Amino acid sequence: MAMTAEKALQNNQSILQNFGLVEELDEQAAEIISGGQTERFTIRNKTRYDITYILDGKRSTLHPGDAVKWRTGRGGIIRFDSDALRPGEQKKEYDLSNGGIYEFQDDRTTPYQYDLDLYWVRR
Repeated sequence: MAMTAEKALQNNQSILQNFGLVEELDEQAAEIISGGQTERFTIRNKTRYDITYILDGKRSTLHPGDAVKWRTGRGGIIRFDSDALRPGEQKKEYDLSNGGIYEFQDDRTTPYQYDLDLYWVRR
């Protein structure tokens, strides 16, 4: 059975289309693996004490007066104890916005003087 030029052209086109599909799937997989779009934000500590937090699964400590700039492709989810001095954990969790500047500050809306929260300062 002889292959015609037209059949060979169709086979080549099919092969090229498959390569294109694989390339597109590779790009999608790379984006999923990396967590998608990279987000950037700044976190500052405006309290009088060290604050330990977890950002996208990575534990960090921020000392009073310090600031850190983050880049992540994993969503920007931050978790922290809103009062490290009280027994147990008072967990808070936020999804940080790309380009935002956030500050840990004393939470003056509660009666307990050592409560803290994370506040959005500006974009």
